[in-house]
Amino acid sequence: MAEYKIFFKKSVWKDFESIPKKDLRKILHRIDLLAENPRLPGSQKLSGQERYRIRQGHYRIIYSIQDNELTVWIIKAGHRKDVYK
Repeated sequence: MAEYKIFFKKSVWKDFESIPKKDLRKILHRIDLLAENPRLPGSQKLSGQERYRIRQGHYRIIYSIQDNELTVWIIKAGHRKDVYK
């Protein structure tokens, strides 16, 4: 399987600022895994959208997959109570 390239929406970097470094390392590792398989076990397609969600502890990562371009765009990352605002 070809490897996907990961891109981040600019606002995601701001999301990362509020996450403790220990948790951020785990989130970034989970994002790295998306390059190999963007539909990891435990990922869920969000209803009514072309976006997916994956959990990392109390945090959620929202992303979209472009199979034709082999890209994954990270759209939002944050605590579960904040990510859907």
